[in-house]
Amino acid sequence: MHRRPLGRGRILAVIGAIVTIVGSFLPWLRVGGEVGLPQLTGNAFESTGVVVFIAAAAILALVTLPYAAGERPVALERSLSYVLVIALAWIAFVFRLGQLALQERLALPDRAPGLWLTALGLIILARAAFEIAQEPSRRY
Repeated sequence: MHRRPLGRGRILAVIGAIVTIVGSFLPWLRVGGEVGLPQLTGNAFESTGVVVFIAAAAILALVTLPYAAGERPVALERSLSYVLVIALAWIAFVFRLGQLALQERLALPDRAPGLWLTALGLIILARAAFEIAQEPSRRY
């Protein structure tokens, strides 16, 4: 059984998805904790941040799909699938950024490392989508 090599775009997609998933577990906001106030923290699993996590997991599933499906390529594994999932993740992330900005809880990386790490992961995923779109098409 001969498998097509993974390719640079899909390797970038795996790296970006892993960075995004790790960023989802780290704090996206941290408020309080000074002068006797309790500290309030939140991560990606509040509001639309969970969509970003699910999209990163879906990217990992898309990368592994051809290896689980057998000999024939799967139509779902086209570059359009990657673009749609990554676009959905970006929309959910920007929406969450807007919510945090309106609540005046948008913070620098020292107080919200997960938010910024997730942004880096999404940038890597956007580059991966570009790389995957540039690859020659497979026969389905």
